Amino acid sequence: MLGISVDSSPANRAFARQIGVTFPLLSDFNRKVSTEYGVLNTQHGFANRTTFVIDKQGIITHIDKDKEALDPAGAHQACSLMAHQARGKNKK
Repeated sequence: MLGISVDSSPANRAFARQIGVTFPLLSDFNRKVSTEYGVLNTQHGFANRTTFVIDKQGIITHIDKDKEALDPAGAHQACSLMAHQARGKNKK
């Protein structure tokens, strides 16, 4: 798991400490990732809050946008489903 923000690296470090983030929080200060994933609000220069669940093959399997992205339940459910499916493939 990782987070990406258009804020600077120092701002991300401070934010991570403030809320107790235990996963990497990367800076997309140049907005390249936000643009490529189609979540950059070009009018205001920020990325719309979005959660992507991406499998080991790089395929997006789940997307939560806006208010849905504030609640990690949907992403957690998608990750749990992927883990369950991977365990099933490993048993064969």
